[in-house]
Amino acid sequence: MNERILISGASIAGLTLAHWLTRYGFRPTVVERAPRPRGGGNGVDVRDNAVEVAERMGIMPRVRALATDVHGMKFVDAADRPVARVDIRDPRSVEIMRGDLVALLGEAADAEIVSGDSIRELEQDDDGVRVTFEHAPARTFDLVVGADGMHSHVRRLAFGPEEEFVQHKDHYFAFADADAALGEDRWVTMFNTPGRMAGIYRSGNHAQAKAYFIFRSAPLDYDHRDVAEHKRLVSRVFGGETSWRTRELLDSALADPDFYFDALGQVHMDSWSKGRVVLVGDAAWCASPASGAGAELALVGAYRLAGELAAAGGDHRIAFARYDAVHRPLVEKKQQIGPNVRLMVPRTEGGRCVRDALVRLPLMKAVGAVERRVQGRNARPLPEYAPAW
Repeated sequence: MNERILISGASIAGLTLAHWLTRYGFRPTVVERAPRPRGGGNGVDVRDNAVEVAERMGIMPRVRALATDVHGMKFVDAADRPVARVDIRDPRSVEIMRGDLVALLGEAADAEIVSGDSIRELEQDDDGVRVTFEHAPARTFDLVVGADGMHSHVRRLAFGPEEEFVQHKDHYFAFADADAALGEDRWVTMFNTPGRMAGIYRSGNHAQAKAYFIFRSAPLDYDHRDVAEHKRLVSRVFGGETSWRTRELLDSALADPDFYFDALGQVHMDSWSKGRVVLVGDAAWCASPASGAGAELALVGAYRLAGELAAAGGDHRIAFARYDAVHRPLVEKKQQIGPNVRLMVPRTEGGRCVRDALVRLPLMKAVGAVERRVQGRNARPLPEYAPAW
């Protein structure tokens, strides 16, 4: 039956998968490099089929209770005067802070969770996968799942180096805690200079605000786990900026020990499985934060992977192929991120002026509303999986 399943990564995809595997009678173990869950984080959207997954897990009422209650994006000039606003509220979607969603999923996972450890080596054969850990003794599992993000170590061990699968999308971003007094309540306030954006995110239901920074750049050579280096990179780009409230936001962000920095990138793979190893979430298909679909894809993808394993009676060869076939069309759709980054980070001053003029047009708001309704109608109900035993 392939009961013993190791999941690397205790974030949205990994914890959702653990919940459903346990419900179907498997015995998942989750290993997470971080010693504790990461609180806060950015806002993520639970929408369309992801709402259905959360409802079936029984957590959707709490997701709604923890919603960020953000009305939209506001673009300002150097004097902090609003030049354009975009209402992003969508009745089909609930935005929640990533840390809040991960906490809910952790409560629902009902699985063995090993924190402060990670996989060092994988050796698979016809009978299982022997896993060597950084700290814990080696163990053998029937299957291993990489749910460890865009920089997946499991993907590197089982499939090959990162550069074969991760595509850089010309931008880097950072977020961290910020002084709430610097932004308007229930709005994401953004200030642009050519190729750069500094902003502040004010949730209506959270006292803590978030600073955001995005800048255009060719690929940079840095250690994605070195927070001190991340802070130096962002300081180098924004440290000389004296307009608006950029300096205050930067000082606040640099003081946050949980400062987060990464590239806007996408993961493209011909297959998400290799033998007894399979990937889920950003490790398999990261659509980049600009897509706004990370949580949706993670929740739905994990639900489908667990369901296909149950329906196949644990036969990973059948289940992995079905999982890939049914989930890939949604991934490919969401990876077409459109003008989101160009909207937030115009390349030139002229581009910023055009952006501000466009988002003020009533027609743009109407087009956005129609697009959201069409997407909602196109979302097909998820299957109810049943274990084949």
